[in-house]
Amino acid sequence: MSDDVVALTSFSLTHVHYDPADPISYLCAWLALVPQGVCVMYVTLIWSTREVEIVLLGAGQFACEVLNFALKRLIKEERPPRMNGNGYGMPSSHAQFVTFFAVSMALFLVFRHQPPGPEHRRRNHSPMTLLERLFWSAVGLIGAFTVAWSRVYLNYHTEKQVLVGCTAGLVIAVAWFAVTSILRRVGLVAWAMEIPLARWLRVRDLVVEEDLCQAGWEKWDDRMTALKAQDKKRS
Repeated sequence: MSDDVVALTSFSLTHVHYDPADPISYLCAWLALVPQGVCVMYVTLIWSTREVEIVLLGAGQFACEVLNFALKRLIKEERPPRMNGNGYGMPSSHAQFVTFFAVSMALFLVFRHQPPGPEHRRRNHSPMTLLERLFWSAVGLIGAFTVAWSRVYLNYHTEKQVLVGCTAGLVIAVAWFAVTSILRRVGLVAWAMEIPLARWLRVRDLVVEEDLCQAGWEKWDDRMTALKAQDKKRS
């Protein structure tokens, strides 16, 4: 066996520096993993629901990351002097990522999501009200702000780098929402869902009108109601 020493490196995607004596720093280290968690959520929801809206959101998120990669290499601004992290710091990829996600979700919940009106509601269907959708939009935006702020606290970015990242995420989210709205309006989304591959993959577009768990719950509730009715007849 060779005695040569191989230089090892850490997997920086999940490697976070923090102050173990500072509880806030420890919390910020966990917040640094939010983008990875969101990516896992994208893959899980796309695979399990086959919703075209989630596919479009994931595509926009990927484009946002590509643009961040390009901007960092175009601007070439270094991280703070007490740098924790490799590569360029302008704009903050974490701030851009979470801002895009939070703003996109807010735009969807407030403007694109159209739950059925009272005349179409079922006994076991309680769609979110506009107030509830505004509340969850605010929760997402506050969460994004917290993640962005944590990058400054952990000394991975300057305030300016985080602010530019948030601005870039906001602009890209609004632009992508406009693009997808046009694609829907001209019928390209509906057309794409009818191609053989999309039909084979069971791609659907239901989340615009119902939440992800509602259809399955209604099916289950109807089945249980029918079983209870059968039991009553037998008794």
